[in-house]
Amino acid sequence: MFLYNVTLILEDSAAKEWLQWMQETHIPQVMATGMFVSNRLLKVVDSPNEGVTYCAQYVVDSLENYNQYQEVYAPALQAELNERYKNRFVAYRSLMEFVPPIS
Repeated sequence: MFLYNVTLILEDSAAKEWLQWMQETHIPQVMATGMFVSNRLLKVVDSPNEGVTYCAQYVVDSLENYNQYQEVYAPALQAELNERYKNRFVAYRSLMEFVPPIS
C-alpha cells in the first residue's frame, strides 16, 4: 500500500474557496478515477509557512494504479487546479510506502 500526499500552501485569500472546491469537486474527481481506495484531507496546524497549508492524501494499493493515475488522470486534474488557483498556491507531491509493523 502507498500514500500519495499532496501538500498545498495557499494564500489566505484563496483558502476558503479552495477548500470548498476540493471537497465538492476535486477529491470526488480523483476518487472517481478508481485508482485510490481512500482519501483524507488535513489542515496543518503548526505550519511555518505564510498562508494556509493542507495535505490531501490518497491511499493506493499498487504502484501500477499510482502510475496509471499519474499518466492518465493527473495531468488534467492538476491543470484544472493550476488554472483555477494560478499564482495563489504552491504544491509538493510525494509517494510514500506503508511500512508493516514488525511481527
